Amino acid sequence: MNVAFAAPGQPKTGVLVIFCPENKKLLGVAADIDKRTGGHISKAIKAISFEAKREQILDLVAPDKVSFQRIIVAGLGDPDKIAAREVEFLGGAVAGYLQSAKVESALIAADIPVKDHDAATLAALLASGAKLRIYSFDRYKSKKSGNGKGLASLTVLTSQAARAKKVFADYQAVAEGVHFARDLVNEPANKLNPVEFARRVKANGKSGLVVEILTPAQMKRLGMGALLGVAQGSANEPRLVVMRWQGGKRGDKPVAFVGKGVTFDTGGISIKQAAGMEDMKGDMGGAACVTGLMLALARRKAKVNAVGVIALVENMPDGNAQRPGDIVTSMAGKTIAVLNTDAEGRLVLADALWYTQDRFKPKFMVNLATLTGAIMVALGKEYAGLFSNNDDLSQRLYEEGLATGEKVWRMPLAPEYDRMIDFEVADMKNIGGRNAGAITAAQFLQRFVNNVPWAHLDVAGTAMDANRTSINQSWGSGWGVRLLNRLIVEHYEG
Repeated sequence: MNVAFAAPGQPKTGVLVIFCPENKKLLGVAADIDKRTGGHISKAIKAISFEAKREQILDLVAPDKVSFQRIIVAGLGDPDKIAAREVEFLGGAVAGYLQSAKVESALIAADIPVKDHDAATLAALLASGAKLRIYSFDRYKSKKSGNGKGLASLTVLTSQAARAKKVFADYQAVAEGVHFARDLVNEPANKLNPVEFARRVKANGKSGLVVEILTPAQMKRLGMGALLGVAQGSANEPRLVVMRWQGGKRGDKPVAFVGKGVTFDTGGISIKQAAGMEDMKGDMGGAACVTGLMLALARRKAKVNAVGVIALVENMPDGNAQRPGDIVTSMAGKTIAVLNTDAEGRLVLADALWYTQDRFKPKFMVNLATLTGAIMVALGKEYAGLFSNNDDLSQRLYEEGLATGEKVWRMPLAPEYDRMIDFEVADMKNIGGRNAGAITAAQFLQRFVNNVPWAHLDVAGTAMDANRTSINQSWGSGWGVRLLNRLIVEHYEG
């Protein structure tokens, strides 16, 4: 979808979207059209008792006295209670309606009365929400959805068109990162194995990312026995991919993001039930987020040094697969008894986290992983689970989660839980029992961060098949790209 910005006074035709607050007082373009048409809009609003609740839609045939064919009135609710995130969601809701109505080109009058936000930012947020919403994954359909028809062009009318275009450039870069993450999660596992995933990341080097790909031989020399143990049952080789963006001051420590990238998870020898196993193509949602984030940082030329590390494996029950009871040695030199081969994500992340902190000495590490079903038992699909050894980092993630709508909820870490993964014949075991499953998984990961400020986001409920929103109707959500980008913008960029 192409997005443009223009001044309200320029003559326009086609479909126009205007906003109506719940007090029914029309402003800007809407008020001008209503006045020129003898109250056409306000009469229609009154006639059907349009309440103007947020995201409520009224679709009108335009009167003869204006150049538009249709006028779509979108409810704004109470402008005094709208946050920036909700403006973005409003743009998504409008775009969703236009898409379903098979509107190919439209204009949005962005002169909405929202406190503490200038016109350019509001216009950019509306466009961002629309951009995020207009996404589909139909590359494997012989007949494309809508026969190719959809919202192809959107012009946002604002008194600060030139500045809005500049502000939107960063939002567009983030939206592109979200879309790329969604693409990765939506791909079937026969098309996206670890080698192909790494190849697609490498292609993003054109954006300015420096990409390095480690092979199994290199990982073996580094001692990544935990990661390689998970991969040994698959015909598809594993890869460890490092993405670097150098947009900050030379010598500044980077911020680091680590993603679990299990491109398909059968559970290995501890095989999963057949029902629902097809969803395990999305077990690389953490790696997809890290990839989308790094692409967004590069495309918007973020003023930060950042590194993204994704560990890519496939967990299969081949005759060479690791067995329950096997003991592997991690890059940290710690031994792990693999009591359940379906608790593989923490094994993969153990080596990736240790590698990241050891090589890059980052300011902090945030890892993302579709790690446990237990986190959905606790939080459903509304929040990702947050575990951390650092209060400041946790608070920042919590606040930026509220600001973006990608919400996190902090869960406990404590020595009492840590004892649940100690083991008599190895340094630790990879499961802690039935109780506190998401917590013991996080306790396991904490053993490989070496006191670096760190947060673990368990995104099992949010990265795939998550609750649909006004800015996302896709199975693969791209969750986390916007959250982590905002974390960097607000606290680590400059």
